Amino acid sequence: MFPPVLPVTRALLIANVVVFLFQQVLGAAVTDLFVQWPIDFTGVGPRDGGFMLWQLLTSGFMHGSPGHLFFNMLALWMFGSPLEATWGEKRFITYYFVCLIGANLCQLLVSSWVLASGGPNIYSMGASGAVFGVLLGYGMLFPNQRMIVFPIPMEIRARTLVIIYGALALFFGITGTKAGIGHFAHLGGMIFGWLMIRYWRGQPPFGKRRPPGPRMRIVK
Repeated sequence: MFPPVLPVTRALLIANVVVFLFQQVLGAAVTDLFVQWPIDFTGVGPRDGGFMLWQLLTSGFMHGSPGHLFFNMLALWMFGSPLEATWGEKRFITYYFVCLIGANLCQLLVSSWVLASGGPNIYSMGASGAVFGVLLGYGMLFPNQRMIVFPIPMEIRARTLVIIYGALALFFGITGTKAGIGHFAHLGGMIFGWLMIRYWRGQPPFGKRRPPGPRMRIVK
């Protein structure tokens, strides 16, 4: 059974769809300015586009195809609404944007290193880094929740699913297989999500567990 679409999750879904429609109407004029380009440390200057600080945010709302958009939004709906129901709107939106920007920072470091090493100047875009962070959060809050996720032909626990997706992203990123996918953005979203939850729980590397304040939700 799919969860209800809660307000923040709904707003994120709508924003991503609207931005994608603007991409189709305005074309490269929008894409080149708001996708994330690597930083050119060579001093030669960008060949196709250049990095701007706002791209850490805007690139997370842009997608390359209807399929790219659909699967990201489906995952956001499935795993984001339960987090929003547990944490509340403010905490969930904070978590989402920490994962999104953290994912893009990791992808930026890798793509800039590739460019500095003589590789291509390739931009990145998509919400999948943030979505991987949302998946990580779901696995931490509901580790024993059983689900069936394509293409795995059996029930699997949320915690196991997170481990599989994280391991695949690491493997594909290191080996360079499945090129054209931001594997390090996926890893970055999961890492920053894990750190955010550890921070809220008062766990290392942020110190010992702190008792919640009088009006603070307990993070599971």
